[in-house]
Amino acid sequence: MPESKVRKEAAAKKKQANEAAVQEKKAKKPASPGSGSWVVPTFLTLLLLGIAWLVVYYVTASLGIYIPVISAPTEQGGLGGWNIIIGMALIAASFIVSTQWGKKG
Repeated sequence: MPESKVRKEAAAKKKQANEAAVQEKKAKKPASPGSGSWVVPTFLTLLLLGIAWLVVYYVTASLGIYIPVISAPTEQGGLGGWNIIIGMALIAASFIVSTQWGKKG
């Protein structure tokens, strides 16, 4: 059965109103401060730095190699057991940064 002109016009007006509401919602969104392009390099840098810190600490401690801050005894201003906390903190920070990956801005 054919539709009347009034029905077609009402449907068109309703569609226009819906499209206008969608456009208005998009316009109200706050602008993002930037892009997420910094996330992956920062994540990888922190992760590799944390792993490297732990590896250097363990290798120097086991072989008796002296590196001023890392392998020096605590009495001489070295970090001692704090090296483990520093390495783990860098790795944890990398995983915190990785939660920003999917966000755009």
